[in-house]
Amino acid sequence: MTINIIRGQNQIGGSIIEVKSDTTRLILDAGLELDDTDAEAPEVEGLFQGKPSCDAVLISHYHGDHIGLLEKVLPGIPIYMGAGAFSVSNAARGYLGKPLYEADGFFESGKPFVIGDITVTPYLCDHSAFDSYMIYLSCKGKTALYTGDFRANGRKSFSSLLHRLPHADTLITEGTTLTRERGENRTEADLELDAVKAIQGTDAPVFVLMAATNIDRIVTMYKAARKTGRIFAQDLYMATVACAAGGSIPNPKSFTDVRAFMTFGGDKRYAQLQEFREKKIGRAGIARSKFVMCVRPSMRSYLEKLSDELPFDGGIMFYSMWEGYRQKEDVAEFLLFMKAKGVTVLPLHTSGHADAATIDSLVRHVAPITIIPVHTENAAWFDRYNSENESEVNI
Repeated sequence: MTINIIRGQNQIGGSIIEVKSDTTRLILDAGLELDDTDAEAPEVEGLFQGKPSCDAVLISHYHGDHIGLLEKVLPGIPIYMGAGAFSVSNAARGYLGKPLYEADGFFESGKPFVIGDITVTPYLCDHSAFDSYMIYLSCKGKTALYTGDFRANGRKSFSSLLHRLPHADTLITEGTTLTRERGENRTEADLELDAVKAIQGTDAPVFVLMAATNIDRIVTMYKAARKTGRIFAQDLYMATVACAAGGSIPNPKSFTDVRAFMTFGGDKRYAQLQEFREKKIGRAGIARSKFVMCVRPSMRSYLEKLSDELPFDGGIMFYSMWEGYRQKEDVAEFLLFMKAKGVTVLPLHTSGHADAATIDSLVRHVAPITIIPVHTENAAWFDRYNSENESEVNI
């Protein structure tokens, strides 16, 4: 097999990796650059332009820097991903009025399948995106493992994953956090405990600024709400995404203490709200309740109206996203808006990416001959393993 990093080395995001054998050409992820608002695809013959010449595109997870160029992939090239990831990403896209993704097959963790002369085995892993996978490839006695994005601090067991993962000749691994001065990642369980401590003893409103597709964080904040005797309020977008993730994920259809609310009107949104029947809640109902409400900057107008019925003064808003987003104009303005309402903003977040100790555990278990760092600005960190670090490798 020949491995070629088309994009994603010495940078974070924009992941596109080519794996070729004598007869087969696979693409691992089709990601957008992090700052790309125009969805510009690189000039890759047979993938984004010309005649299709790829046997499949394998998507590790649904974050835009790994899947954002999928709609640019030439028609006729088969697409594979996790079934849960497919459901969640299409629920989000459908709600936003974007074209839905198509898929030709779905991963089953630990179950191999064959494309040409390459055997593909996906392994479910922990990440801030629901239903994420590592991808193990083997061909003619040679093997490679692509980690996608992963971590050990969520709600899936990393030790169990290591137990299942085989050794590989080549490891293509992320290293997102390796440029940050930090220790071990805090766990989702740590966040849950901190949230409960902050909420206990107050009757004031509680908000969470977070991504609607961060399913682990939905679980964390729901548990904190339940333990403090509050309803968990999701807007229609989050409720739609949570339902798509399955009945075990807190959502208004399956959970008695989860409510759905609508932030703006229209026949389409009102019809969607009716899907939740007795679990829907309006501003008056929210104002009478003790709640933990998931919010986003786009809800500012709705929250302005809610504050007329329920004073926010003395309330809490957990900032539960990457710190870098504070620099975005809409987020910065939203934080100022909430602070002006008397809301205290508390940081409550943990990374969706592996810390150094977790990456080291993976490397030592997989014991590769060659390491290809991707999704990192600190590839030199991997020099400690005395491996070949290349962008193109023949194995």
